[in-house]
Amino acid sequence: MREAEIRRLLAANLLCALSIVLAAVAPAFFLDGFSVLGTHLTWLCVCSVCVATFNIILHLVLKPNQSPKRRAFAHKISRFLKCCIYFFMSCILFHAIIVLYGAPLIELVTETFLFAVLLSTFTTLQCLCLLGPNIQAWIRVFSKNGAMSIWESSLQITSMCSILGAWFGAFPIPLDWDRPWQVWPISCSLGATFGYMAGLIIAPLWIHWNRKQLTYKSR
Repeated sequence: MREAEIRRLLAANLLCALSIVLAAVAPAFFLDGFSVLGTHLTWLCVCSVCVATFNIILHLVLKPNQSPKRRAFAHKISRFLKCCIYFFMSCILFHAIIVLYGAPLIELVTETFLFAVLLSTFTTLQCLCLLGPNIQAWIRVFSKNGAMSIWESSLQITSMCSILGAWFGAFPIPLDWDRPWQVWPISCSLGATFGYMAGLIIAPLWIHWNRKQLTYKSR
């Protein structure tokens, strides 16, 4: 396994982590009264857009999973439309799962949906950028020993860390501490964000430490 490829992965992940920092800091210079807690819905939108933009640009520049075949323009348009549909379906699916786990069904619908969009940005968007709208490839990557590259291993780690972070973030909500960050869905979205950032840092380090044991086979 080449060290240069691991360094490329680390650099890309650090830039994605930087996009979250920018989403939390930069809007304050343009929007009066902006804060992650005080204007949380605005931050959810800004963070989702910022992370999505960085991910798309990085994958277009680095091309970690580029196919050797040249695709026709019509095929690229069809692929793009499929990606948009898959992302929207992912948001709906996450929204439904979050409601099943106890989120308000009718009240705070906007908050729940924007949280679902954030989760989709941390997970589904990465799958779309790396694997495209190929459900079979997604199932392969998230199956045991299914990753075929360090980029797919990083995808596994960051996606799982994001979901686990969101799950752990729900624990403080029912506690009677009366803290501003206990309002739905602040703690969950912050947990997902911290989990995503942790995954971005852990993934290349874990791959580096286990590079001798990792053997990716072409399928």
